[in-house]
Amino acid sequence: MFKILKKRDVSPSVKLIEIEAPLVANSAKSGQFVVLRLKDGGERIPLTIADKDKKKGTLTIVFQVVGKTTQELSVYKAGDSIKDLLGPLGKATDFGGAKNIVCVAGGVGIAEIYPEVKELQEEGKKVTTIIGARNKSLLFFEEELKAVSSALHITTDDGSSGRKGFVSDVLKDLLTSDKSIDLVVAVGPVIMMKVVSELTKNFNVRTIVSLNPIMLDATGMCGACRVTVGGKTLFGCVDGPSFDGHQVDFGGLMKRLNQFKDEEKNSAEIYKLKCAECR
Repeated sequence: MFKILKKRDVSPSVKLIEIEAPLVANSAKSGQFVVLRLKDGGERIPLTIADKDKKKGTLTIVFQVVGKTTQELSVYKAGDSIKDLLGPLGKATDFGGAKNIVCVAGGVGIAEIYPEVKELQEEGKKVTTIIGARNKSLLFFEEELKAVSSALHITTDDGSSGRKGFVSDVLKDLLTSDKSIDLVVAVGPVIMMKVVSELTKNFNVRTIVSLNPIMLDATGMCGACRVTVGGKTLFGCVDGPSFDGHQVDFGGLMKRLNQFKDEEKNSAEIYKLKCAECR
């Protein structure tokens, strides 16, 4: 059992939990993830490690409430325990010696980019961060990212915070004005990562994206998380989650992610109805 030590809302639909998991905290690296199972017979879900504290032996997980299991997890509170936690899984992000990096994140990807920005800052690299959301209420981690970034840019679709527009608008300006940028790291909605990758390809700047394919065992056995990268079939769990954005077949990824949308929606609705009956 893995005890939840802290929980808080970071936006209306995004929650943060701090979990006691000393072995995972001691070995986790930026870009890696864990798989949680809340109880016996429960669904196994992959979640990115947003932060870790080796001294305290804790992991910070940030998740968006979208499906049945994340709805269920959202009602857990400090003191409750999670049945199983497997990790760290996946490969740590390889920055390849880059010196001037732009990190781009949208939605819940804001939490996922934080450990990477933090690691780069600790290594003395110049790291500019761009975060975006539909509106101000969906933004979070602004102060945390500002503290570890050389510069922080904020965008919102409706202009309620920062610059009105998209993260790609700011990125284009930076790539145009600063020819020394040698790496872009993007985490967030698939369509955002696709647009960013297409943009950086025009500027010939290496780009890493963190993919979120459907995942089951998370150990490379089932093949459910397969993605096409550079014409080859790779697995998100063991070959990723970070890949060369210029080589990813984003169309194929989006098609696979949409395969079970109806089933996911039905499962979430059934859970809501059961919760209402219990109340």
